[in-house]
Amino acid sequence: MSVDKDGRALLINRKRQTLLHHFSFKAPVACARFSPDGCYIAVAVGRLVQVWCCPTPDKQMNPMQLHRTYGQCHSDVLDIAWSPDGAFLAAASKDITLRVFSLNPIPGYEPPLLCGHKDALLGVFFASPAMLAKGTADGGEAPCLYSLSVDGSLHAWTYAASAAYSLDNLAAPVAKRKREAAAAEAAEKQRRLEEGEEGEAGEEDGEGDAARRKSGQRASTSSGAAGAGEGQEADGEAAEETKQEERPFPHLAGGKWYLTSKHYFNQRGSRVSSYAHHAPSGLLAVGFSGGVFDLYSLPDFANLHTLSVGQERITSLAFNDTGDWLAVGCARLGQLLVWEWRSETYVLKQQGHYHDIATTAFSPDGALIATGADDCKVKVFQQSSGFCFVTFSDHSAPVTAVTFLPSGHALLSASLDGTVRAWDLVRYRNFRTLTAPSPVQFGSLAVDPAGEVVCAGTVDTFQIYVWSLKTGRLLDVLAGHEGPVSALAFSPITSLLASGSWDRSVRTWDVYGGGGGGGSAGDVLDHRHDVLAIAMRPDGRQLAAATLDGSIYLWDPVEGVLEGTIEGRRDIRGGRLQGDRRTADNSSAGAAFNSLAYSADGALLLAGGNSKFVCVYDVGEKLLLRRFQLSHNRSLDGVLDTLNSKNMTDAGPLQLINHSNDDDDETLELLPPSTDLAAAADVPGTAAGKRPAVRCRCVALSPTGRVWAAAATEGLLLYGLDTGVLFDPTDLTEDLTPAAAHAALAGGTPLRALTIALRLGEPELLRHVILATPPRDVGTTASGLPVMFVPTVLAALAEAAADCPHLEFLLGWVRAVCSAHGAALQAAAGGGAPGAGAAARLTAASVAGGQLPASSVLPALRSLQKVLGRLHTDLAAACEGNVYMLDYLASVSGPAAAGEAADE
Repeated sequence: MSVDKDGRALLINRKRQTLLHHFSFKAPVACARFSPDGCYIAVAVGRLVQVWCCPTPDKQMNPMQLHRTYGQCHSDVLDIAWSPDGAFLAAASKDITLRVFSLNPIPGYEPPLLCGHKDALLGVFFASPAMLAKGTADGGEAPCLYSLSVDGSLHAWTYAASAAYSLDNLAAPVAKRKREAAAAEAAEKQRRLEEGEEGEAGEEDGEGDAARRKSGQRASTSSGAAGAGEGQEADGEAAEETKQEERPFPHLAGGKWYLTSKHYFNQRGSRVSSYAHHAPSGLLAVGFSGGVFDLYSLPDFANLHTLSVGQERITSLAFNDTGDWLAVGCARLGQLLVWEWRSETYVLKQQGHYHDIATTAFSPDGALIATGADDCKVKVFQQSSGFCFVTFSDHSAPVTAVTFLPSGHALLSASLDGTVRAWDLVRYRNFRTLTAPSPVQFGSLAVDPAGEVVCAGTVDTFQIYVWSLKTGRLLDVLAGHEGPVSALAFSPITSLLASGSWDRSVRTWDVYGGGGGGGSAGDVLDHRHDVLAIAMRPDGRQLAAATLDGSIYLWDPVEGVLEGTIEGRRDIRGGRLQGDRRTADNSSAGAAFNSLAYSADGALLLAGGNSKFVCVYDVGEKLLLRRFQLSHNRSLDGVLDTLNSKNMTDAGPLQLINHSNDDDDETLELLPPSTDLAAAADVPGTAAGKRPAVRCRCVALSPTGRVWAAAATEGLLLYGLDTGVLFDPTDLTEDLTPAAAHAALAGGTPLRALTIALRLGEPELLRHVILATPPRDVGTTASGLPVMFVPTVLAALAEAAADCPHLEFLLGWVRAVCSAHGAALQAAAGGGAPGAGAAARLTAASVAGGQLPASSVLPALRSLQKVLGRLHTDLAAACEGNVYMLDYLASVSGPAAAGEAADE
């Protein structure tokens, strides 16, 4: 179940990924918990605790049915916990009290009120039967309930049963339900006898269980044949008595609750911000506002580990099913950690940008994505997995532009700190820093097709600086613009450089053709409004320029002739901000494109701007093909086209008025940083509660033509045609371990072992699995290998063949892989030829039935060819120098072997 901030819920079948039901609780929901058996769900709606019956596979008019409502709390309920048997639930409310409710009505039962905390409650949870057994074994009564407050106080509550109160108080209601169930079962049996159908005793017992469930009774099914009449009722009573005697968790009715102990977390200056409890193992993880989290063992409250992951508040903690992995989330930093506490190692460590992503670019092979943001950092992501593997933080001001070199081995980034830095993607270091003679701010960046000349445009001096990347020397300074240089683009086939500026012009420059080695000015393409973005078609025959009025002008950069215009103001217009006085249809503020990107064949044009839409145009017909809405998240401003008029007051929109007196609002951490600096700094007179607006700052299209990226408010969004692009969360299951790979090898399933090694991504384990595969199973394993892993296996084989003595065995691997996946390899390698277009490569890959891009296949094949060629050269030299000795050995070994065979 997923619930938004307004109380609208979605019930989803997670395994089938199917939406089952829409439902609205009509109020904000603070917490929701499923019962241990999955039959109920408890929801905290304001001061009420509602228990709903979960939908069943049967068709129903109203799948969500309200079972009970508890209204004894005097303030909003913050957390809910179910007892292990599902018969009781505890609720922690904002009035610093706890209450324990019963799922079904119990005559004479009054929910107890537990007090003792001095600060707001954060959570409540029950002890598991294993924790109770452990506490009882140590001596004394084990606590049944724990409550946690934000001041670092953990209270343990123990339940003592009263001799004057027993489960006999439920005798009358239970007997009544049993009689009703027996009558329903007898009527069903009579109906079956009349229709001539005979059912087995087990089926009759199942029908009886269904009738008992409908009547609201929770009873375990009895094994064996079901009797009839009084005998069956006696068996049911005996089973109920046995269940009460062997109950693993105490029945929390009629007894007395008392406070057993108080525990305190010694984190001076920090408050508890999140917690997670793993009931089977008794582990408790507590996160603090200072970036520290502690791991404790209950009920003895032993501190197992204390770890610091930063200086910001930890907003979320979660255990996996076995309790070995702990996930830690920090919303303000965009940080996610998966920590294995037993070995004290990180399973996963990822962190996003702190501020908005300003620019993004694909590598020439489409395998990598680079991003630059306002937090002065440059990150490089794997396009296939979505994981960031390197972060560069040498810039001291926001990054405005990033681009890859044509070779793909280096990355360039421009920043407002006045530097253009070159990053080595092999050694992960800054190997070149390009600066101007005087302090400037760079806002745009471009590199020539040869990767030797770098150009950067400034936003303060309106100049373009040209450097040599090899020497780092400043070659020229191009002047002529009268406004900030907003965009730069090189022609792929000539030395032409195009620059767009806010002075309503696009200028072309011949970087190599000027006198004295400098650049020379070319044509000036005038526009009616400021130029915000430009893009050069891959063949260099067309230039697209986006202006402030929402239009896109198509120019011939060589002749300087206007070829056409695309009116895109109406296309990008959409979404109404909270402070807008006009409707979304009539408002034209910010309706302009600030980023353009051509497809590989130049037929499509991708355009994004300060709107929730990204538009795709047909360049030839100058028509809109499709609009992609970047987000439907209503927590962002500008997502809705129409606003509710009741939220408009004399003081302005109701959402912009800060009603809370809290200086530190934790809910604001879950939203992206606001672009309004005054509101973010809480300047008097500004709207401190202003939400960030949805927008797109940059779009980029992969050279393969299968994926495009948008740098939006929520982060980097990837849209693709390949199903393999989607992130597979099954890569992070506890079953995928090196021990599982070794066990699969020992069990005679090398294909499973190879798949586990590939998913883990450990080179040593992959090499071990390849070498440990029996020769007779190599062909079968290679045939069952998924197509997406073929380049990785070929690269591993090339690396192993360089220093492994088992050359014949490895050659057998290479032949088996190439024979099994030859069609996909041939299509990808052939599509990667210089003369082949993107459409031809995609067609070849789809015909072959694989999803192998040339960017991943060609490097593996080249490395394999290089290693095998070197081995062939060495072996050829050795064989040619000993050819006569080899002939002699072959002639001697032949008769000797034949004679030995005859003797045997």
